[in-house]
Amino acid sequence: DALATDVEAPSDLPRLPSGHPDLSGVWQVMSRANDGLLPHPARAARALREGPFGPVPAAEVVALGAVGAVPAGLGVVDGGEIPYLPGKEAVQQEHADDWLARDPEIKCWLPGVPRANYLPYPFQIFHGEERLFIAYEFAGATRDVPFEDPGEAPVDSWMGQSWGRWDGDVLVVEVTGQNASTWFDRTGHWHTEALKVTETWALQNAHVMEYTATIEDPNVYSRPWTIRMPVYRRVGTDATLQQFKCVEFVEELLYGDLRKAPLDADRRSPLPE
Repeated sequence: DALATDVEAPSDLPRLPSGHPDLSGVWQVMSRANDGLLPHPARAARALREGPFGPVPAAEVVALGAVGAVPAGLGVVDGGEIPYLPGKEAVQQEHADDWLARDPEIKCWLPGVPRANYLPYPFQIFHGEERLFIAYEFAGATRDVPFEDPGEAPVDSWMGQSWGRWDGDVLVVEVTGQNASTWFDRTGHWHTEALKVTETWALQNAHVMEYTATIEDPNVYSRPWTIRMPVYRRVGTDATLQQFKCVEFVEELLYGDLRKAPLDADRRSPLPE
């Protein structure tokens, strides 16, 4: 069952000197939200091609075997529906059909909000009385969240502009000013620069908090819609961020064809020792 934000928070929550819950720590989502916000079955690959007896993995991913397969997910959207305006869902399907060429995650572009929070990588929250800072392992992304409204974002950016306020023991964060180059998941759910995301971060106990993100974009959706999932605190020696600044890892993908002598795309021989 989904955790509820309207229940009274336990009295033993970690708290700041001000009395507000202290969200500091290394956290990670364990759901399949990044694979797909909506319920979906497991399948052989996300990128498919026609085979003699039905779809088979595309040539670009067939060598990955089970690593390239799509795990099943129960979905994280309240009500199980994303309310696209007429004709807008077709764009999502185009993204899904051309996933390998279009997904910003593959290119190591900054993930935007809310996707940054449920990529399969941890993030760390540094929580002070006047602001909150979030560092993400993926691509070295960061967010600065002051507890005072800074006004309209001066320019659109990958991670947008965030600011937070308290509603009792629940931290509410509004995010605006994001560019239109990020997706919500690997299935291509999308938005425009008109996107507004309202997050809630609610500690349930010292090790679990409920995260919600309400999506508003009148250019794409007929009404606001909400995703909801638990986030878990990492503990022990594993409670630390490693480096995954993946820009250098995708240079061959993005620029390899610009080599004076491009590598053979079909070459599978191992690198020299």
